[in-house]
Amino acid sequence: MSLIKFKKQTIPLKGAYLLLLIVFAFAMSLNVNAQLYKKSFWPKRYADKYEVYPDIIYKTVDTTTCKLDVYMPKNAKAVNPVLIFTHGGGWVKGSKDSISIQLTPYLNAGWVVVNVGYRLIDRAPAPAAVEDTRCALAWVYENAAKFKIDTNKIVLTGGSAGGHLALITGMIPLGTSLDKSCIQGHSMKVAAIVDFYGIVDVNDLLAGENKKGYAVRWLASQKDSVKIAALVSPINYVRKGLPPIIRIQGDEDPTVPYSHSLRLKSALDAAGVPNSLYTVSKGLHGKFTKEEMADIYKKVSEFLKLNAGLDYDLAE
Repeated sequence: MSLIKFKKQTIPLKGAYLLLLIVFAFAMSLNVNAQLYKKSFWPKRYADKYEVYPDIIYKTVDTTTCKLDVYMPKNAKAVNPVLIFTHGGGWVKGSKDSISIQLTPYLNAGWVVVNVGYRLIDRAPAPAAVEDTRCALAWVYENAAKFKIDTNKIVLTGGSAGGHLALITGMIPLGTSLDKSCIQGHSMKVAAIVDFYGIVDVNDLLAGENKKGYAVRWLASQKDSVKIAALVSPINYVRKGLPPIIRIQGDEDPTVPYSHSLRLKSALDAAGVPNSLYTVSKGLHGKFTKEEMADIYKKVSEFLKLNAGLDYDLAE
């Protein structure tokens, strides 16, 4: 009989196949359990407070489906504020299933929360992600009654690339090419944007001292990459009448230049847009301390109350 050697022991080939099958099955079970844990973490924690509607398809592009999750308070009022969250990952990685701690304050406050997935670079280059998040916003308007959402109290948030998507989704006007695949007929206005260290100027990251590989990958060496980068850069949409914007960033961020925060604030101030910049001293790309996060959400609460009429204590 044929034999396979493992160190100093020998195992019959048939037995070796059986052993490999057992190991493979065990590994697969760990992977499945890990995925289930990610998807079930929030439902377990908030089981007595929330109904969870996972993996709702809000858009289909060819064979790719874009999905979102909705967390709805069981004892929801007739209408409620809603947080629309977009994950980070440089537009090249990440998932809505890797739940972010940034949702916690809003869940604790009893908001409706919409957690949005979008096309990454493995599915489509820029500007696909922006087209998707604009469509997610349109979907919220279209389904507001079903999920008891107050469309006058829509807040966008996210970190890094998700912060960029929160900014661009709330700042671009109706009628651009970025809305061509979305449900039409809605105002698409939002009450406020809470931006955690989002990219403000995509062109700035394509070359020069601030060049970043993730930005170059997202543009995927498209022939008109400079034009597309400008199309999806929030800094190019600053104007009077934008929703209030609060931005949070560490001044030693190695991933998104802190200069983006300063440039955005200067432009918003010049346009007369209510805004605030919370700088984490010696802070990096997120990973702020518990104390820093507590202070951040205190400032966010104060900002939303003063500028968007949203009086909620957003404590972690």
